[in-house]
Amino acid sequence: MLERLQKVIAQSGITSRRKAEKLIEEGKVKVNGKVVTELGVKVSNVDKIEVNNVPIEKERFVYYLFYKPRGVISAVSDDKDRKTVTDYFGNVNERLFPVGRLDYDTSGLLLMTNDGDFMNLLIHPRYQMDKEYIVKTKGIPSKEDLVKFKKGIRSEQDILKAKQVKIMSVDKGKQTAIVKVILHQGKNRQVRRMFDAIHTPVSKLRRERFAFLTLEGLKPGEHRKLTPHEVNQLKKLAKKIVK
Repeated sequence: MLERLQKVIAQSGITSRRKAEKLIEEGKVKVNGKVVTELGVKVSNVDKIEVNNVPIEKERFVYYLFYKPRGVISAVSDDKDRKTVTDYFGNVNERLFPVGRLDYDTSGLLLMTNDGDFMNLLIHPRYQMDKEYIVKTKGIPSKEDLVKFKKGIRSEQDILKAKQVKIMSVDKGKQTAIVKVILHQGKNRQVRRMFDAIHTPVSKLRRERFAFLTLEGLKPGEHRKLTPHEVNQLKKLAKKIVK
């Protein structure tokens, strides 16, 4: 399979794609011994690529399912020196990035990978991947309020919708409820914003499922590799949905 030269350089981990494009234009990249200065060039796995006369090593793709704890940033670094999801992967040599994000106070299932195409396939709204959340609320939402979730709730400049919503249990004494919400969208802080809109704040929030993947067998802070079958199933599911 052929891929753009700048993408292959970026995937090797030595620089970003934008900087790779600059290196190509400056004549600092060779393919099979010949200098390449055009950005449209595509290469295969057998092509020998050099940057500043140093051969690059192509980074293998890896895929992980991570149980993100509360109080952790879904990013590779943080300017406030808070703990990030990559801090839990010190034994992994490849650069990892979170697929989408869970906010600081939200726990649950988060995928981690270095495969940019795979990442985009899963987070793009057109692919409509199920994301299931379990929500503990301060207050008990009415059925009428939850109907609004499926119709769409305006929040700031967004229309936020749920694919499914169901009250799992209520505690009338404590005035709390457990609610299951399934989303296809992935707007910033979407679940919390939807419940804020019906004046029923979220006290705890956990993502339980992404497509067919669950947290089974994992504790907060733990991770496991996705099997090749799981990776292929996710790709097939996304492509099937978009058709």
